[in-house]
Amino acid sequence: MNLKTVSPASSKSYSQPGHQEPAYPAIAEDTTAIVAPTVSVERASLSVAPSKFATAIASDSDTEGLRYDPEAIAEYYRQRPLQVWTRFLGIVWPFFTFAAGLWWDRKWGRIAENQRRRAIQLREILTKLGPAYIKVGQALSTRPDLVPPLYLEELTHLQDQLPPFPNEVAYQFIEEELGARPEELYAELSPDPLAAASLGQVYKGKLKTGEVVAVKVQRPDLAQKITLDLYIGRSLAAWAKKTFKLVRSDLVAILDEFGSRIFEEMDYIQEGHNAERFERLYGNIPDIYIPKIYWEYTQRRVLTMEWVNGTKLTNLDAIQQQGIDARHLIEVGVQCSLRQLLEHGFFHADPHPGNLLASPDGKLVYLDFGMMSEVKPYQRYGLIEAVVHLVNRDFEGLARDYVKLEFLTPDTDLTPIIPAFASVFNNALGASVAELNFKSITDQLSALMYEYPFRVPAYYALIIRSLVTLEGIAIYIDPEFKVLSKAYPYVSKRLLTDPAPELRNSLRDLLFKDGKFRWNRLENLLRNARSSQDYDINQVLNQTVDFLFSDRGEFIRKNLADEIVNSLDALTRNALQNFTYAVRERVGLWVNEKPIANDTPSSLEHIKRIWQILQETPGFDAQQLLPLIPKLLVKPETQQMGQQVASGLAQRAAARLIREILVAEEGDRSQQNGHKSNPRLALPGGTRG
Repeated sequence: MNLKTVSPASSKSYSQPGHQEPAYPAIAEDTTAIVAPTVSVERASLSVAPSKFATAIASDSDTEGLRYDPEAIAEYYRQRPLQVWTRFLGIVWPFFTFAAGLWWDRKWGRIAENQRRRAIQLREILTKLGPAYIKVGQALSTRPDLVPPLYLEELTHLQDQLPPFPNEVAYQFIEEELGARPEELYAELSPDPLAAASLGQVYKGKLKTGEVVAVKVQRPDLAQKITLDLYIGRSLAAWAKKTFKLVRSDLVAILDEFGSRIFEEMDYIQEGHNAERFERLYGNIPDIYIPKIYWEYTQRRVLTMEWVNGTKLTNLDAIQQQGIDARHLIEVGVQCSLRQLLEHGFFHADPHPGNLLASPDGKLVYLDFGMMSEVKPYQRYGLIEAVVHLVNRDFEGLARDYVKLEFLTPDTDLTPIIPAFASVFNNALGASVAELNFKSITDQLSALMYEYPFRVPAYYALIIRSLVTLEGIAIYIDPEFKVLSKAYPYVSKRLLTDPAPELRNSLRDLLFKDGKFRWNRLENLLRNARSSQDYDINQVLNQTVDFLFSDRGEFIRKNLADEIVNSLDALTRNALQNFTYAVRERVGLWVNEKPIANDTPSSLEHIKRIWQILQETPGFDAQQLLPLIPKLLVKPETQQMGQQVASGLAQRAAARLIREILVAEEGDRSQQNGHKSNPRLALPGGTRG
C-alpha cells in the first residue's frame, strides 16, 4: 500500500497535561448505543433471517435509509429462543458476579482497596456487552455527583478508547462505500485509528486537495447484536408494564424511541445531514463551532468530516493551560441546548464529554450527530411554561403543564397533585428555585410518580438524558453550577419576545392574578431577560405595544385600565387626605391623627423600578420611545382605555360620595335617636346625668 500515513502520536498522549486532544476522537464516540454494520456484511450474517427483518436492519436505498421495525425484529427472535436466552444470561451473569464482588468487598472491609479493580471490571463488562451498555457507561461517566472518582476515571475510557477493529476491515468498507482504495482517495491516512468507540473508529487523514479530515468507519457485524439487545429490553419492558401496577409509563414506547434513534445513528449519510442542519440552526450562536461534512467522501458506513483540534471539557488542566474558560463554554453549551430544546426543537441527544470539545480559540465544538431527536412545538411551549411556573412557584400552573406535556391524562384530578407539588418543591427549593439542578427536580418528582398517576412520555426520555448529561459535565467543571439559573434568563426573554399565542397566554397568566397586575413578576422577567444573549429590549417594547393594541391584548388593556384606576384613585385619596389635614391644621380646626403613609409599594414605585431596569438593559434607547407616544395617543384602543379610566374614576368618586352622605345621615339619625332616648347623656358644662 503506497498510502502516506500520519503518525498517531496524539492517540497516546490525550491524558498528558497540556496536550491538545484531536477533536475527532469524539466522532467515533458517536457510538451512542448502536453500531450498524455495512449492508453487505449485515445481510451475510443474517442470511437465514426473513427478508422483512433484513430490511428492518439495513436498506440499499439511500432515500429509504435504515429504519427500526420492532415487529419484524420480534418476529425473527421469537423463533430463536435459545439465542435470546443465551444473550440474556450473558448479560445477567457478568453483573451478578460484579455485584457479588462488591458484596464481598463490603463484607471484608476492602471497598477502598479494591475500588479501582472493580471500576476496571465494570468498564470491561460494559465494553464486552456492546453498544447499548457502553452508552449507559458513557452517561454515568458524566455524573461525578453519582459515581466515585475511580469509577468515573475508568468509565471515561468508554467515550473514545474502546478496542478497535482491524484496519483491513476498515479499508475494505472504505473501498466498498466510496468505490476506491483509501490511497486513491486520501493523500494521507493515519496507520491506526486515533479513537474507537461502539459505533465506529476514526482515522486522521488529508484530502488530495489539502484539507485535514476525520474519517469515521463503522464497525462490522453489530446490527444483529443491537437488535437482540433491543428485543430483550423491549420484552422486559412489556413484562414490567404488565406485572407491576406502579409502572404507569409506556416503557415499550420509550425503548422504541431509543431504538429508532439508534437505527438512524447507523446511517452516516443521515448523520451528515444532521450535522449540516445543526450548523444552520445553531452555528450562528457565538462560540459554537460545527465541523464541515465532505460529501464526496461520505456514504452509509464511511463519514469524512473536517478535523478540528480540541480538548475535552472534562480535561480541566489542559483547558486552563490554554487560557480557556471552561465555565464560559459550559454556559455557551447551556444556551445552545436551550435553543435546541425550546426554540427549534432539533436537539443533540448525546452531549457527553467525547462529543463536546474546547477548540484552541475558545469555541465549543459539537461532534457526532448520529443520535438526534425532535421536540414538537407544543412540547417546547409546555417546557417553557413549566420552567416559568416552577420558578414562580405557581404549582397549579405546573400541574396543568404536566397535562400538556402528557405526563398526566386530561381527565386526571389535579386537586391532590397541586398541594403535593407545593409540599415537595417548597421543601426542596429553599430560598431560590434557581438553586435547583435538573437531577434535583427529577429526584423530587420520582416520589410523586409512584403516588399519583404520572407516566413518562417516550419523547421525554431523550430530553432528560441530554439535559442530565450536560448538567453532569457542568458539575464536573464547577460543582456549584446551576443549569436552571442559567436557563431562566433565556426563558424570560422568550416569554417577553415570542409572539406565539401559547406564550402570550402564559405571560398574561403570569402577570395577572385575580384581576390584579403582579408588578414584581414583570420586574423579575425584565431583570432576568437582560442577562440573556441576543436579547433586544427595543424589540420587546415594540412587540409589547403591538400585542397590547391587538385583539389578543384586549384582556390586558382592560386589566391595565383597572390597575390605573386603582392607582390613581389611591393616589387622589391620599393626596386629598393630606391636603385636608394640612388645611384644617393651618386654620386651627380640630383634626384627627395624621394620615398614615402606606408602606406597600405603589404602582408608581414599581414603574420607577421598571424604568431603572430598562435603563440598565444593554441596547435600551429612551429616544426610540418618543416617536411612539403620538402614535399611541391617536389609537382608538388608547382612547378607549382613557374612557375606561375616566369612567372608573368617576364611578369610584360617585360611590365614595354616596357612601359618605349615607354615613353622615346615619350618624345624624344615631345622634338624634341618642338624644331622645337619653336626654341626660350630655348636659351643659360637660357634666353627665
